[in-house]
Amino acid sequence: MMNWWSAFTIGLLSGGIMSLLAARLFQDEEENDDDDLTSASGKNGPVMVKAFQHKVSQGPEIVAIGGGTGLSTLLSGLKPYTRNITAIVTVTDEGGSSGRLRGEWGVLPPGDIRNCMVALAENDSSLNRILNFRFDRGDLKGHSLGNLILLAVTEMTGDFRKAVEELNNLLAIRGKVIPVTTESVTLCGKTGKGEQLRGELDISRLGNMMESVWLEPGDATAVPDAILAIENADIVVLGPGSLFTSIIPNLLFHDVSEALRRTRAPKIYVANLMTQPGETGGMNIMDHVRWIIRTSGTTPDYVIASDGIIPGDLLDLYLASGAQPLLLGDEQKNSLMVLGSKVIVSDFLNVSGGNVRHNSLKMAETLIRIARDEKDASKWKN
Repeated sequence: MMNWWSAFTIGLLSGGIMSLLAARLFQDEEENDDDDLTSASGKNGPVMVKAFQHKVSQGPEIVAIGGGTGLSTLLSGLKPYTRNITAIVTVTDEGGSSGRLRGEWGVLPPGDIRNCMVALAENDSSLNRILNFRFDRGDLKGHSLGNLILLAVTEMTGDFRKAVEELNNLLAIRGKVIPVTTESVTLCGKTGKGEQLRGELDISRLGNMMESVWLEPGDATAVPDAILAIENADIVVLGPGSLFTSIIPNLLFHDVSEALRRTRAPKIYVANLMTQPGETGGMNIMDHVRWIIRTSGTTPDYVIASDGIIPGDLLDLYLASGAQPLLLGDEQKNSLMVLGSKVIVSDFLNVSGGNVRHNSLKMAETLIRIARDEKDASKWKN
């Protein structure tokens, strides 16, 4: 357990720092609005702001399911188009600050939740600096401020779900972030050789050798808000993100899979750009889709993949680490179309900071277009 100094520090975070954070964010938002009104629209600024707010308030209901960097990247691209975003986030993370807090305090891992909130916040650049600040010494070394704030609010409210709601409101995010469950669950699997895997770290090491995967306890349930969001969605997006440690854990909840089968919303799988050594090494996009079908009992209506060219020197680094580009060849396209999936392939690649990421804005434009096209098609049917 943490010593009294760490607990005292978290106590301070629950009060003073949160108040300062709220005040600072409010001030930043006012200043940014004033700047936008002056520079972009002059005297018509308030009218333009209200028009924009109305537009995004009328945007499609989008549910994004996953975790990790992939989900937060997607959310940052979607928020200029709609406020009606629900991020359903996995809670099986065992690494880093989240894993330590889970082990020492019994709280659900907050890291992915924090990243999604930052991605959906109005002033995400300031929030990134504040909530992603990481302590570098003492008992708090390795912990991010955002994780500790979530822990503090959980201690105050006695409920992780309520803590997430409080921060959703405090940060005035465009949409809402929901943990898929409030129960402590563990991701488990078994390889073809019979080796038992327990926990995300094991799964990420040998996921590509698994023949089965499940959650313990097996009767864990998803939060009702997550199920309601799926049922009322215009589109449901799976990924991008780690197949076995970000996407699959959400689908292993029986009520989530049932909701996916029941919803009339098109389900869209966004494929990763690269394989992940150990977890998905040697797998292609079709292999990913088969696991999604197997765990959810439903076939994606759309599969989106990138054909962007990774710069040679960067590609060499990825290849050296054991990662391969995930490209969709003609044979895989034909297999997906036989399953009934529509295939969209375009250059969604963005290279930043020596890493390959999805181009969040281009991806968002594609998803919004699908939502609108599906809505128009539904009107014609009716």
